[in-house]
Amino acid sequence: MNAISWGPATGIGSMPGGDAREAAKTVTGSFEDFPYLAELPARGPGADMIGRTAGMLVELYARVEPSGWRIGDRPGRDTRRAKAWLGEDLDALEEFTQGYEGPVKVQAVGPWTLAAALELRNGEAALSDLGACRDLAGSLAEGLRTHLADVRRRIPGAQIVLQLDEPSLLSVLRGHIKTASEYRTHRAVDRQLVESTLREVLGVHDGSSVVHSCAPDVPFALLRRAGADAISFDFSLLTERDDEAIGEAVEGGTKLFAGVAAGVDGPLSDPAGSVMGVRTLWRRLGLNPGSLAESVVVTPSCGLAGASPAYARAVLAHCARAARSLADNPE
Repeated sequence: MNAISWGPATGIGSMPGGDAREAAKTVTGSFEDFPYLAELPARGPGADMIGRTAGMLVELYARVEPSGWRIGDRPGRDTRRAKAWLGEDLDALEEFTQGYEGPVKVQAVGPWTLAAALELRNGEAALSDLGACRDLAGSLAEGLRTHLADVRRRIPGAQIVLQLDEPSLLSVLRGHIKTASEYRTHRAVDRQLVESTLREVLGVHDGSSVVHSCAPDVPFALLRRAGADAISFDFSLLTERDDEAIGEAVEGGTKLFAGVAAGVDGPLSDPAGSVMGVRTLWRRLGLNPGSLAESVVVTPSCGLAGASPAYARAVLAHCARAARSLADNPE
């Protein structure tokens, strides 16, 4: 585990709207001690999570087809647009983090969700070809090296936290990703291969890393073995079946990014109430309440692309207050 002082709360990644400066201002204002690079998918293809990460790939290029993102032979308009929007978002974050020293989170789609989403020339997901999966993971690793170096140059005081978004990971492991015809599914990928590929991509970063999945049944043990320092998940989807894996994770020093507030507009409970479940979990596992604040980072349950700007601002402020409540009253 890398010795950085994680902030008490942060966001997942996406924000509503299309104004990079407004998003960076909101994020840095809400999380003064753990800002993150906002993603603004409302701008269109290339600003979405798959398009943004496709734009980072080295010697692999993707373009938008009616069915989604497809790997092509050369960089085109869609790749250029993805790179331009990433640059715009980085410019905005750089502007609002002048003189900042501390953790800064950046996000990219992980290798398995990317392999499930990107199509090969024949229209099937890259997941259908393990050689293509290997090439994609290698290209992603190189692209992330370049991206992380750029962030370091722009925010010299940053302790960079790399987040890999893997919402499709469980579907990949269980063989639930549909083929292009939608009549069949791709074969489940071997768990050891999934783990070793994640380890390879996480290994490009010498700082701290987190893997995010807002799906049920997050494979905590696999992600820890792959080298994730923290695991980000939707707290409302936990069941008592997850207790043992979570207890082992906390005792092993893994941070939990607990998504306690909905990512779409709705009523927000009082901040202390929204982390009540976290306190209850700690008691059930027999963990020391004093370790709560150092083990848990409070987040929304998922990205905020589908929220209204007013709700996005409110939920980020809510998470910051909920984290304070957890630190002040762990019992």
